[in-house]
Amino acid sequence: MRRRLTLLVAATTTLTLIAFLVPLALLLRAVAEDRATGRATADIQGIVPVVGTDDRPTIELVVGQLVAMSGRPVTVFLPDGGAPIGTAVNRTPAVDLAATGTSLTAELDGGREIVIGVGRAGGTAVIRTVVPRSALTAGVTRAWLVLAALGLLLVVLGLLVADRLARSLVRPIDELSAVSHRLARAELGARATMPPGPPELRQVAGALNHLAERIQVLLREEREQVADLSHRLRTPLTALRLEAESVGDPDDRTRVTAGVDSLERAVTGLIRQARWRSAESTDAFCDAVAVVRDRVEFWTVLAEDTGRAMRLSLVEGPLLVGVAADDLAAAVDALLGNVFAHTPDGTPFAVSLSADRVLVVSDSGPGLAGAVVSRGVSRDGGTGLGLDIARQAAGGALDISENPGGGAVVALRLGPPSRS
Repeated sequence: MRRRLTLLVAATTTLTLIAFLVPLALLLRAVAEDRATGRATADIQGIVPVVGTDDRPTIELVVGQLVAMSGRPVTVFLPDGGAPIGTAVNRTPAVDLAATGTSLTAELDGGREIVIGVGRAGGTAVIRTVVPRSALTAGVTRAWLVLAALGLLLVVLGLLVADRLARSLVRPIDELSAVSHRLARAELGARATMPPGPPELRQVAGALNHLAERIQVLLREEREQVADLSHRLRTPLTALRLEAESVGDPDDRTRVTAGVDSLERAVTGLIRQARWRSAESTDAFCDAVAVVRDRVEFWTVLAEDTGRAMRLSLVEGPLLVGVAADDLAAAVDALLGNVFAHTPDGTPFAVSLSADRVLVVSDSGPGLAGAVVSRGVSRDGGTGLGLDIARQAAGGALDISENPGGGAVVALRLGPPSRS
């Protein structure tokens, strides 16, 4: 936009200067020609009385002085038909016409011819002079150069002014663009200041601020709805806990109670994130070894019930990662839940956590390679949230590949904590 405005002003200024300077340049040339012609005419008119009344020797003296002073050729043709006085030239058609008593100006190849008829006893004498082309255009080239320099200076000044004006228009637009990009990065506190300039820009800034406020309101309402929905789950959870406590077998009671506790922690975390989530915390961290071991132990009972062989390989802890314990636990549950949901009973699986903070869950089932990691997109009738939960826990670093022995390998790359 800035470049286009500058080019527009440059084109307009150039066309205006051309329309003004070209006629002015032609006028200067015409003035210079008229000035040279007028000066030459005045010079030869000064000897008209001498040519009209005096004798030949006097005329020769006066003409010689005029030629010496003006530097132009001057010739006098007397009516007696004798040799011309002054510069020796042949008679021209203009001289013949002036001999009838007419004064005129004629164009020649080398300049401009001026002839004046002077009445005298015995006929009409003719005074002739020639203004050379160099005298007709004297000073014109310099004047044209001055005009060209002036025009160029005006174009440069116009470009500078246009660039400054364009910058004053583009800068608020750039600021509005920066605010829109901040809003796109979920910086919902970003607001546009009312820029100076056209009222349309202020209207755009106001509309952008209104949009940001509306987005905040909609997100707040959505979070409240999610939190209210999650809070409603507490009532069936309480009933489920009471049912778990009434289980007769101590081992089963402990296992079911642990599951209810895990589910209650997940619901509590969901309520907390929905109500008070603003910006993502950069201080979250946990011991990945402890979290993975705890969740694997939880799923071990179900693995034994379904006849699945499990292999666990953990690095020596503690191993700090930049993920909250609840988020990492949800990611591990999502990955292991996919194994149990998408592989038949009896399918072995393995869980490993390496020193470079890579959590790998592999199985020998039909595999998940090529699965789309997107919310709401799933195969086999799932909800499409499991892999996305794991991906968000790792900040997007989730890889799915084929297991060489059959099955799928899901690798979750966990980053280091921002501070310990």
